[in-house]
Amino acid sequence: MLPGILGTKIGMTHIFNEEGAMVPVTVIQAGPVVVTQVKTPETDGYSAVQVGFGEQSEKHLTFPKFGHLKKAGLTKNVRHMREFRVEDATQFQPGQEFLCDVFETGQSITVTGTSKGRGFAGGVKRYHFKGQHMTHGYMTHRRPLSNGATGPQRVFKGSRRPGHMGDETVTQAGLKVVGVDVERNLILVDGSVPGANGSLVTIKKVK
Repeated sequence: MLPGILGTKIGMTHIFNEEGAMVPVTVIQAGPVVVTQVKTPETDGYSAVQVGFGEQSEKHLTFPKFGHLKKAGLTKNVRHMREFRVEDATQFQPGQEFLCDVFETGQSITVTGTSKGRGFAGGVKRYHFKGQHMTHGYMTHRRPLSNGATGPQRVFKGSRRPGHMGDETVTQAGLKVVGVDVERNLILVDGSVPGANGSLVTIKKVK
């Protein structure tokens, strides 16, 4: 069975469980995904299965990608391609399709997505710095002060300074599948997952 699946984050809502408690959930349009390549230790050095998700117009299809999909026997262009490590890749065939039924209710998962971009942010917003006094004539409120070293006379790499915030790959662990709708290819995940609505997410099973 496929250890994960690709999907699109639709948004958040809430449901009520059997005990009557309200549970906030994230709705993910998971699948269908199609196998585009099977990697084996003999040919590639490791076992993995590559899957494609989403449709894209033919004008965005490059020639190398065209040959790659043609070798897998696909007749349509896919937008995203990711691979999952598996123990035995011989059980998969190019062109094989998987739906969201690879998951079941109550299963522990991790969701990986791209966080929302916040642009150029200061130290208070980016790293939750406390800041300085806002009154009594203090002229430095949210501006970071000097943090360079006297000896090397430079700023060390990795220092928490203002810069680009967000737009990073984030993996959210500790999530569970609340519900699976096979007819509409929907997966309900408890809590929030990284990324904006409409962004690509990768759902993986926890061993």
